[in-house]
Amino acid sequence: MKLFLAGIATETNTFSPLPTGRAAFSTCHRGEAPGASELAPLLGAVGDWCAGNGHVLLPGLLAFAQPAGPTVRAAWESLRDELLADLRHYLEHGGIDAVFLFLHGAMVAEGYDDCEADMAARVRAIVGPDVPIGIELDLHCHVDERLLRAADIVVTYKEYPHIDVAERAAEVLELLESAQQKRIRPTMALHDCRMVGLWSTVSEPMKGFVAGMKACEQQPGVLSVSLAHGFPYGDVAHAGAKLLVLTDGDMEKAAALARQLGEQFRTLREAIANRALPLEQALRQAVQSAKRPVVVADQSDNPGGGAPADSTFALAWLLQNGVRGAGIAILHDPEVVKIAQAAGEGARLPLRLGGKTGVTSGMPVDVVATVGAIRTDYLHEFPQGDNPALPVPIGDAVALDCDGIHVIVGSRRAQCFTPKIFGDFGVTGLDIYIPKSTLHFQAGFAPMAGEIICMGAPGALTPILTQIPYRHMSTAGKYPWTE
Repeated sequence: MKLFLAGIATETNTFSPLPTGRAAFSTCHRGEAPGASELAPLLGAVGDWCAGNGHVLLPGLLAFAQPAGPTVRAAWESLRDELLADLRHYLEHGGIDAVFLFLHGAMVAEGYDDCEADMAARVRAIVGPDVPIGIELDLHCHVDERLLRAADIVVTYKEYPHIDVAERAAEVLELLESAQQKRIRPTMALHDCRMVGLWSTVSEPMKGFVAGMKACEQQPGVLSVSLAHGFPYGDVAHAGAKLLVLTDGDMEKAAALARQLGEQFRTLREAIANRALPLEQALRQAVQSAKRPVVVADQSDNPGGGAPADSTFALAWLLQNGVRGAGIAILHDPEVVKIAQAAGEGARLPLRLGGKTGVTSGMPVDVVATVGAIRTDYLHEFPQGDNPALPVPIGDAVALDCDGIHVIVGSRRAQCFTPKIFGDFGVTGLDIYIPKSTLHFQAGFAPMAGEIICMGAPGALTPILTQIPYRHMSTAGKYPWTE
């Protein structure tokens, strides 16, 4: 089987003040310079699978950008057309037997409310009806019938934090192989759960619901079950949680199971709701807690959802209240990194830290900080369970000691996934950790946390969804607006 692999992935926060231009994407073109893209591990894993199963990998464009605001129209169209040019190249030089697209599912560009459906439809128009197309999506995706009409196989991650990216890729590959060899006839059905939210799968009852989906995949004729959680910060008409079932040629069974599981998921809505505390309540609880260390998730400034990652609300409160032994990561402030680099490790200097993007970031905080460790081209880690962690570049970075508040400052926006970053910069013995993350932090921080607190500070990514001014997504009949 000659397998074409390509992908363009970013998560669009339509409320973010940060536009996504062409320069925001790291790219790997036809397998060249794979280290230039965060999607490089996928290229290696699929290449290994092809080699081990006697197939031929045909690598096309892989492009990834950190979540931010809508992608500039010219950027989307140029990347899309580059990928399609790769597809045509292979078709004209030996042919293609199957297509594997690695996409996000919540990418929005100027003039395109569903970039993934646009891409899939154009790929289908080129390869024709007989070449199977398989798509792997982040579970924070918007899915509707447009995508299902163009693709044969759609699979989303099952876990949040996303520790199963490799497993889901293997699932898509195996289904593609079976479809290409005519052993299965993929048939998909979708059920709208009428819910909007963010749901970790680490603990019950979501952990059990995921286990139940996997159990359903053991039923005769059921090939795959996915819960597309949706992305609350993408204001598109088809946003919201959807239950997707893939069967072997049995639409009636696919639709019935999707409806059954979707309604079961809806019964969990109150039990799984993300309940964040206001900033002052969250931080006072952390300071007073006897369960050390305490992890306070700064959910509103998570760059993994398109926030600027330079908000200072928590830092300002900690300094004003004389708190010591707390750490914040990863604050995005390239100018401060440059100043600290010029001063060198051990220097003590005045800095105006954070708060530079806009009103959702708060005001810059004036500090006198001691420069700790300085790292060049530092790679953070995104834990993947039993698989190797995915590298997360944050560029040049420094640790600053601001009167007992330790801040890891990066020159690239990146979510904080694991407490290892503090140790890598020589910061130890903290009582309070404040990762800028919504729920992904749990994979790395939960094993060492005495207590976890979700904080709904001011910011671009408020966890209080009923405060979001949607214009395109109707909230009628959806939880949490309607019980």
